[in-house]
Amino acid sequence: MKYEQILHAIQGGVATITLNRPEKLNSFTARMAEETLHALAAAKEAPAVRAIVLTGAGRAFCAGQDLAEATAPNVRIEHLVEKQYNAIIRAIRTMPKPVLVAVNGIAAGAGANIAYACDLAFAAESAVFVQSFIHIGLIPDSGGTYTLPRLVGMQRAFGQMILADKLPAKRAEELGLIWKAVPDGNLASEVAATAEKLASMPTLGIALTKQALERSQGATLEQQLQVERELQAIAGASKDSKEGVAAFLEKRKPVFTGQ
Repeated sequence: MKYEQILHAIQGGVATITLNRPEKLNSFTARMAEETLHALAAAKEAPAVRAIVLTGAGRAFCAGQDLAEATAPNVRIEHLVEKQYNAIIRAIRTMPKPVLVAVNGIAAGAGANIAYACDLAFAAESAVFVQSFIHIGLIPDSGGTYTLPRLVGMQRAFGQMILADKLPAKRAEELGLIWKAVPDGNLASEVAATAEKLASMPTLGIALTKQALERSQGATLEQQLQVERELQAIAGASKDSKEGVAAFLEKRKPVFTGQ
């Protein structure tokens, strides 16, 4: 696919996907959603890619949906939600590789909830998050009604969604909505260093950890103990696990290949 509304680059085992409609605060169109999904699928299938970074160009991460396109004749909002946002959230949450997000500016509506769905969210200290759906009479989508109450509880989730106040990055970090807020000038380097670190780690172990956390959402303790047993058997049989054990015993640094 020829990318027109995103940028895509691979370096050192890290695929970087940049939403690239800065003049529209990187608001989503059908085209940008399609390109994002294509880039995520390509990263999933590429053996050389072992970590993914999602970010935005210009002064915003993503302002949500492009309303001009959403209100065009014959556009059904539920179809748009399913084809674009549900698909992106599923792609991120089922990705067997870590997905980091660098929120470089405002993250509103679907933009905020896509950021919250990533495995590790970093934000510039000047960035803000806002559940803007209520301002146009809509409910939060892009997994927001699932993710937010699990991260911060029902009261704080409801307050964000109904009052729709701007949430500064530092406060988002304090609430546990994101991993880390960093000075604006350090955002790119901090995310790059973390992505490179993850790309050198046991990829299968990371994927199985992510799967275990996903399956824990609706599991009892007994069910989750069985999940851990099942996934640990897979992890223990991997080349990376054997390398990790050997390196520990030999008192050397392990070299993981992601297998």
